[in-house]
Amino acid sequence: MDRHDILDQASTYVSTGALAVDLAKLVARRSVSQSEGQPEALLAYLETDMQPMLQAIGFSCEIFDNPREGGAPLMIASRIEDEALPTVLVYGHGDVCNGEAHRWREGLDPFVLTVEGDKLYGRGTADNKIQHLINIKALETIIRAQARLGFNAKIIIEMAEETGSYGLREFFALQKDALSADVLIASDGPRLAIDTPTMFMGSRGGLSFDLVVHLRDSDHHSGNFGGLLADPVILLSHAIASIVDARGQIKIAEWRPTSLTPEIRATLKDLPPRRHDADWGESTLTPSERVFGWNSLAVLAISAGNIDAPQNTISGSARATCQLRFVVGTEMDEILPALRRHLDDHGFPMVEVRASKGEPFKATRFPPDHPWVAFVERSITASAGRKPHVLPNLAGSLPNDAFTDILGLPTIWIPHSHAECGQHGPNEHALLSIAKEGMLIMTALFLDIAAHAGDLKQAK
Repeated sequence: MDRHDILDQASTYVSTGALAVDLAKLVARRSVSQSEGQPEALLAYLETDMQPMLQAIGFSCEIFDNPREGGAPLMIASRIEDEALPTVLVYGHGDVCNGEAHRWREGLDPFVLTVEGDKLYGRGTADNKIQHLINIKALETIIRAQARLGFNAKIIIEMAEETGSYGLREFFALQKDALSADVLIASDGPRLAIDTPTMFMGSRGGLSFDLVVHLRDSDHHSGNFGGLLADPVILLSHAIASIVDARGQIKIAEWRPTSLTPEIRATLKDLPPRRHDADWGESTLTPSERVFGWNSLAVLAISAGNIDAPQNTISGSARATCQLRFVVGTEMDEILPALRRHLDDHGFPMVEVRASKGEPFKATRFPPDHPWVAFVERSITASAGRKPHVLPNLAGSLPNDAFTDILGLPTIWIPHSHAECGQHGPNEHALLSIAKEGMLIMTALFLDIAAHAGDLKQAK
């Protein structure tokens, strides 16, 4: 079977509905790693859904316990054709966020795949089940067509990305030899634009924390004690306002990165605009610079009293869960100490800073001039008929540091989702149009790697 026929089969896999059938089975697996989840569903995703699929195309599979107590299982699948060939490592995470079925619109169920026109609705359709399914099926298409890949492939699938990739770094340190490769080529996150492929080489970091003002163990009457007892909600509000101004600009010096260099600005200069509020974010930066080259604070949740049935009382305590997304050039270990110093200096010693229980993500940014990066960009340009958007890093967070810092790999991410996919929220969905092009460009890329295996093995 020649290249044209193989690529035609890759596209046909989506257009005939076969991808939707396979994806429906994965979506039905309630592999939630957050509070709604059950550990047995995480293991079943690996044992029942992934392992047979990969063994059928010649991968040897091994499922491991998480090296950290209470952590989710992981799987390594390997297909070694010749040690002299380059080895591509592929990553995916089979866990999903809480379903939160009550928040989805009528007619949709987070664990039932629903097809409406170009949209595939269901939890995990965009993040991340369809993304690693596409990459696995691209490998399968080539193997079934010519009985070989022409390079070695390893696949790591974790089940705790939505809780900070708990235990992944310890696992990589223990399994460094088993995961050795020449490059990571994986898919997660969204495209910058629906009609143009995207590739990125790193991600913003993410660190969550709570701000707590606990003044009293009980609430007090707002009339009898109003003007006498401090209001923790007002104190907390002013504390947050000392961290960022009214347009969200960060005031803590240590939280303002040093890595938005002229070279990074040039990379971001011609990217298409994302949806944004004109009067929000760092005023001197472009929208692309704000999301790919700068840091941002979000208040994820805030709690005091009962908003559905407010009482005439002054709350005894208030709490906000916040998150800093940060780029390379921000000292991760200094984020919370700098916040503590800032609050003390601004008169808020009563505001307690509590680190989140989840794992923080480290910021990474791999050099865009690496030979593997240039090769992948040329391949995508040829197969898609247009140049991809090349980002220094994703705006979101990924465990990319595990691949760069522990395994020492060049990392290239090719997302098969889009920015408005609803990931982490209600009505999550993927687009069939992106999935079809994703199958095409990934199959073509894997064919190109095989065709240039000798040169790529020497790429450093």
